[in-house]
Amino acid sequence: MQDAAKEIATAGPYLWHYAGAGIGLGLAVIGAGIGIGQLARGVAEGVARQPSATAQISGATNLPLFLLEGVAILALVVCLLIVLMK
Repeated sequence: MQDAAKEIATAGPYLWHYAGAGIGLGLAVIGAGIGIGQLARGVAEGVARQPSATAQISGATNLPLFLLEGVAILALVVCLLIVLMK
């Protein structure tokens, strides 16, 4: 029991990568969520103004939407690598 406590006490300063990975992932997901929300708001406004262009508007939003989701997934992978490779 004392060995585990000693190990935790000496490894304390080196555990900051867990906190950094969590904060980084949280910020990346929040940023992607805000971006997706703004994209959806723009699509809704565009469709409301030009209902006849719905297919073109929704088709043009697919690529940015996929890129934003890709950023969030890459942030998740990087944070998992930070935590699991340490």
